[in-house]
Amino acid sequence: MSSTALSHMPSNLPSSESAAPKRDAQFVRVAETQREPLSFVIDGHEVTALQGDTLLTAVLMQQRRVRESEFSGAPRAGFCLIGACQDCWMRTEEGLRLRACSTLVTQGMRVVTQLAEVASVAATAAVSPVSAPTAATSAATANGDTQ
Repeated sequence: MSSTALSHMPSNLPSSESAAPKRDAQFVRVAETQREPLSFVIDGHEVTALQGDTLLTAVLMQQRRVRESEFSGAPRAGFCLIGACQDCWMRTEEGLRLRACSTLVTQGMRVVTQLAEVASVAATAAVSPVSAPTAATSAATANGDTQ
């Protein structure tokens, strides 16, 4: 194609730089590139998505899977993309389960791709210790005595 023909191409197409896929990304964004960017965290790594992206889209713009199967360990990347198959379940660092195909990514969201990572994050989180009740405090509570 001549350079004259190329100059008449629509200017709303994404640049080759914005369409370049990230290493090992499953999806490549080719439209709606002007939406507001936001950051979120996958497996401890801060990444960028666009306002209005589902969690599934945002994750697959960064890598090839959303999680590993709890049964076989095989990579999962969603299947039906409409919320029916439940193949796209992900977890937050706190262990909350989210359906990635129908959950919008939010600023600062923190998700993990392996259940072991949920346990690891939970184990290292700063949690104030809760003392176990003693026989004396249990008896006082049973008698209706409170402090």
